[in-house]
Amino acid sequence: MKTKLTVTMDDALIPKAKRYAQQHDRSLSSLIEESLRKLTSGQPESFSSQWKGKIEVAEKKDARFQQLAKKYL
Repeated sequence: MKTKLTVTMDDALIPKAKRYAQQHDRSLSSLIEESLRKLTSGQPESFSSQWKGKIEVAEKKDARFQQLAKKYL
């Protein structure tokens, strides 16, 4: 069962949070709920789940990729 909750936060944070939620096809409520679940679970988040979806693979034409490939491959 879901219960409505009023949350107070900084005015400048609200549009940023809404934009983040929209970009990730989520509701602001679901983001807050997920964050609170993680904080109260008592289990640390795994390294891979912390970074999942946050790292983009570079294109081979990318200059940064070229430099790193030259240095490390």
